[in-house]
Amino acid sequence: MDDIVRQLYAYLRGMWLNRWYGMAAAWLVGIIGGLVVMLMPDKYEASSRVFVDTQSVLKPLMSGLAVQPNVEQQIAILSRTLISRPNVDRLIRMADLDLNLKTKEDKEALAEGLMKELQIKGTGNDNLYTIAYRDTEPERGKRVVQSLVSIFVESGLGDKRKDADTARKFIEDQIKVYEKKLEDAENRLKEFRLKNMGMTGGGDYGQRANDLNNQLNQAKLELREAQNSRDALKRQLAAEDSSLVPDSPDISIPDLDNRIDALKRQLDGQLQHYTEQHPDVIGTRRVIAQLEQQKKDEIRTRKKSGSLNVASVNPVVQQIKVSLAENEATVAQLQTRVSEYEDRLEKLKSSARLLPEVEAEYTQLNRDYEVHKKNYEQLVARRESASMSGEMESASGVAEFRLIDPPRVSPQPVAPNRLLLMPIVLLLSLAAGAAVSFVLSQIRPSFADGRSLREVTGLPVLGSVSAVITDVQAKRERRSLWAFIGTFGGLIGSFATAIVVLMLVSRVA
Repeated sequence: MDDIVRQLYAYLRGMWLNRWYGMAAAWLVGIIGGLVVMLMPDKYEASSRVFVDTQSVLKPLMSGLAVQPNVEQQIAILSRTLISRPNVDRLIRMADLDLNLKTKEDKEALAEGLMKELQIKGTGNDNLYTIAYRDTEPERGKRVVQSLVSIFVESGLGDKRKDADTARKFIEDQIKVYEKKLEDAENRLKEFRLKNMGMTGGGDYGQRANDLNNQLNQAKLELREAQNSRDALKRQLAAEDSSLVPDSPDISIPDLDNRIDALKRQLDGQLQHYTEQHPDVIGTRRVIAQLEQQKKDEIRTRKKSGSLNVASVNPVVQQIKVSLAENEATVAQLQTRVSEYEDRLEKLKSSARLLPEVEAEYTQLNRDYEVHKKNYEQLVARRESASMSGEMESASGVAEFRLIDPPRVSPQPVAPNRLLLMPIVLLLSLAAGAAVSFVLSQIRPSFADGRSLREVTGLPVLGSVSAVITDVQAKRERRSLWAFIGTFGGLIGSFATAIVVLMLVSRVA
C-alpha cells in the first residue's frame, strides 16, 4: 500500500511540475471546443401527425382464420416500407432537394442523411404516428415532411397486395423445401427399418429373449425324449433274433426302403403345415437324402459280395426298424430345431449390444421426421391463412389515412443542446490538460527522493543535498500558485459564464 501511495505521489508531483503546459492545453481544447459548439448550425424540427384507421368489420369475424398483425407489427412494417431508398429518392424529387446537387456522390450522401434523420414514431395503441425531420433550414424541413406525408398517405393496396403475394410465394417455396425434406426423412426412416428389421418396433427385447429361451428349452426337452426313445429301440433291436433268407430277386433293401417311405410320408404331412424353410422340413429332407445314399452304398456292397438278391427280415425286427427310422428322423428334426433356436438366441444376444445405438438412431430419425412434418403442416395452414388474408384485404379495402396535424416547424431550434455540450467540453478540456501534464511528466521524469533515484538507476545513493528556499523564491512560488489558481478559475468561470448566457438567451427566446 505504501508503494502505491508513493507511486501516486510521484505521478502527481510530476504532473504538478508540468501544470502550466497542462493548463495551456486545457485552455486550447476549451476554446476550440467552445467555438465548435457555438458555431454548430441550429436545427429546426418539422413534424406532422397522421392517424391510420386499420379497423374493419371483417376483422373480428375472421379472427383466428386470417393473419391480423398487431400494432407493433404495423409500426415496423410502416417504418420499413416508408423510409426506404426508393421512397427517399422520390422524396428528394418531390421536395426539390436535388436542385443544387452536382454529383452522384452528393445525392448518395443526401439520401443517407435523410434515411438517418427521418423518424416515424408510434404513440401507442391508437394508430397515431408522428413524422419528424430536423434540418438547418425550416422551410426545407417542412417540405421534406410534407412530401413524406404525401408518400405515406398514398400508400395503397398495391404495396399490400405485393407484400401478400411475396409472402405467399415465400411460403410456397418453403412448403416445397419441407416437402422434399419430409420425403427424404420418410425414405431414411424406411431404409433404417428395413436394415434393422427385428430390432425396431418389435416389442420388448427382454420378452423376445425370454420367449426364445423357452422355445429352446422345450426343443431340448423334446430332443432328449426322442433320443431316449431311439436308444430304447436300438436296445430292443439288438435283443431280437433276426435271420436272412433268400427272397425275391428284386433289388431292394427293405429296412432302408421302409425308413425312406416312412420319412417321405412324414415329409408330406409336414409340408401341409410348414414351408420349405421350416427347420423340421429341412431336417427330414436331410435324413431322407442320407438314407438314400446309404441304400446306394449298400447296393454297391451287395453287388460286390454277390448277395444282392438276399433280403429276408423278421416282421418284428422290421417293425422295430421302421419305428427306429421314424425316431431317428424325429431326433434329426429336433437337433435342427435346437440348433436353429440356439443360433437365433446367439444372434439376439449379439444384437443386444447394438440395440441402444439402433434405438437412439431410430429415435433421432423419427424426431427429425416429426419436426419436418410439423413444420410442413404449419406452413400449409399459414398458406391458407395468407390467401384468406389477401382476399379479406381486397374485400375490406385499404386502411384509411387521416392527417391530424399538418406539417409545421418548431419556432426555436431543437439542436444542438449547447447547455449540455458546454459542460462536456469543459470536462474534455480538463481531461486534456491532465493528460498533457501526465505525458510530459513521463517524458521528462524527475525524482522526489533518493529512494526513487536508486530504484530507477540501480546505483547506490550515498547521500542527498536539500535545497534551501529563500524568501524571494517562496514569494515567487506563491505568486505562481495564485496565478495557476486564477487561470484555472478563469477557465471554469468562462464556461460558467457561457452556460449562464445560453440559459438567459433560451429563456428570452
